[in-house]
Amino acid sequence: MSTQMSPRKRILWIKADPLYPLDSGGKIRTFQMLKEWHAWHHITYLALFPNGMPEAAKAHASTYSSAQSWIPWRDQPKRSLSFYIGLLKNLLLSRSPYVIDKYRSTLATNQIAKLEREHDYDIVVADFLSMTPNILASGVEPAKIIVFQHNVESQIWKRHFESAKNILLKAYMYIQWRRYHRFERQTCADFRGVIAVSEDDAIRFRGEFGLSNVLGHVPTGVDVDFFSELGYGPETRHIVFLGSMDWMPNIDGILEFVRTTYPRIRSQCADVKLTIIGRNPTPAVRALQDSDPSIHVTGTVDDVRPYMSRATVSVVPLRVGGGTRIKIFEAMAMGIPVVSSTIGAEGLPVEDGLNIFVADDPETFAQRVVALLQDPSKARSMGSAGKLMVSESFSWRSAVGQFDQMCANAVTPS
Repeated sequence: MSTQMSPRKRILWIKADPLYPLDSGGKIRTFQMLKEWHAWHHITYLALFPNGMPEAAKAHASTYSSAQSWIPWRDQPKRSLSFYIGLLKNLLLSRSPYVIDKYRSTLATNQIAKLEREHDYDIVVADFLSMTPNILASGVEPAKIIVFQHNVESQIWKRHFESAKNILLKAYMYIQWRRYHRFERQTCADFRGVIAVSEDDAIRFRGEFGLSNVLGHVPTGVDVDFFSELGYGPETRHIVFLGSMDWMPNIDGILEFVRTTYPRIRSQCADVKLTIIGRNPTPAVRALQDSDPSIHVTGTVDDVRPYMSRATVSVVPLRVGGGTRIKIFEAMAMGIPVVSSTIGAEGLPVEDGLNIFVADDPETFAQRVVALLQDPSKARSMGSAGKLMVSESFSWRSAVGQFDQMCANAVTPS
């Protein structure tokens, strides 16, 4: 079915980083949407360009945008002295969330203002809230700015606070949650519209934040052809976890899974294996394979599919998160059955027991995984049901068509 797009427009898309490499759900969603939208509109992509980022990231951007503007930027390595100094300065001297203050850039503000003067864009898209202080300071007219919210960010910080055990960490997460909640509510209200990635998130923006400018939501998509190329060829009793291993919700989820759920699985399936796939694993995640030879941590890989294709089951045991998990649809597109927590599957139109298993406590989660490890027929049946669902209903072209119409309707004078 063809997708009708609005008349050609000049669009400025602003994000905190380049999309290369495609190693996080947020990058994948933005890349797939821009790749489609770029065929219809002239899109300028503006982002910070971190020190040490490979130049290939600039060449890659031509696949999803018509023009690019890169802002030099130096990130502070996590767990470095400068990183902790930045955390302390934010805590004592600012009322903004740390993850907002870290992206403030006078160079970015000036470049946004310059591009707007030169091109008078029809639409300016803020991809996440990270760069919004720079956009507001640039003088771009708020009536043409759309915020694309991949998550309800303050909800993630609230869940970090709720799950934290260390009293100092819990206090810090509480401060960041309250700051982000205030910032998210006030900033989203400043712009022409907000687009979410699930109906649940859109409802929360309208209800909890009282926003009257929520334009709707775009469904999560998946490139079924790409992910189904290798098919489903599972090894015996092989579990995989896929995710950016420098993102706190993924770190928390897999550490808790290994601590509370994986031992229950091993007690019934002694020969089980667990592969953790994803970029930049922290020392705590890498240490998992040192203490248990059945666990393998891949680190950054060029292509996740060869690792995923050998899985009997994919697990998403998140306790913290927001938005929607692209990793679930990617596993489904390969025919891999998925066991997820409620938070992991949040916002996705899945059906427990048909195309996914959903469980939250360690005992039930372990039993759902064991049922699939011990019954290949059940695993294939659930994997096939998931693949059928995403193949029939969740193309990126359809998602982009909906995004395009929401943006066009918002900025077109009535």
